[in-house]
Amino acid sequence: MEQTPAIFEKFTIRRIFDEQKEKWYFSVIDIIAALEVSTDPRKYWNKLAERLKKEGSEVVTNCHQLKMRAEDGKMRNTHVADTETILRLIQSIPSKKAEPIKLWLARVGYERMQEMSDPERALNRSRTYWQKQGRSEQWIQQRMMGQETRNKLTDYWQKSGVEKSDEFAILTNIIHHEWSGLTVQQHKKLKSLKQHNLRDHMNEAELIFTALAELSTRQIAEADNARGFEGNQAPAVKGGRIAKKARIELEEKTGKSVVTPSNYLPPASNTKKLNK
Repeated sequence: MEQTPAIFEKFTIRRIFDEQKEKWYFSVIDIIAALEVSTDPRKYWNKLAERLKKEGSEVVTNCHQLKMRAEDGKMRNTHVADTETILRLIQSIPSKKAEPIKLWLARVGYERMQEMSDPERALNRSRTYWQKQGRSEQWIQQRMMGQETRNKLTDYWQKSGVEKSDEFAILTNIIHHEWSGLTVQQHKKLKSLKQHNLRDHMNEAELIFTALAELSTRQIAEADNARGFEGNQAPAVKGGRIAKKARIELEEKTGKSVVTPSNYLPPASNTKKLNK
């Protein structure tokens, strides 16, 4: 299953696409958070689920658990539901955001069907989103090239017998820590990020060194014919260290750190973080 978060206003909605069923499954907790009906979406969902069960509603039965990446970077079981079930769930929640969420869900489903028949649409949609966020064309180009490099690496991992989710995350973390000196979670914390995509908040240099580390990792793994999770750990370390050497040399020449706390969060969000 493909796991790619989506953005609704200021909220990140975790979602998984089941290619066999051709359905999106959304995190129930994230949807409730976006409806802004409680400061504790998880507690709200627990109480709502109890009430719906007592009423004999099938909504809770149709919600099942899948592993999704939590704020701490770990894969944890999370209640998810398809679009139809989420729409029925929203009917049980009084919120002024109900209609906007419904329209957003319908659009997400339509866009996915278009992208399956024409992958270029996904690239164009991402480019448009980043442009609206004020990113430069140079940054956008680097972000897209970095994603292509990432995709080639994960394709190799999958073909070589690495299991998705946890093992992908562990190998990614090894590479990231080797080149940057930080785990993915530490890097996100440095940038004051929570459920955001770290790469979407990297500066141009961070994107370039991430891509160099992942490109080096894949090429070393291919040369060594690395197999499985255990076999791909050594190439991950070696690939990360190649980028680390380049990073250190650049920092010595410029006197500036490649890894920075800068992000692309709205100004209000950054101000709020600083005032805490």
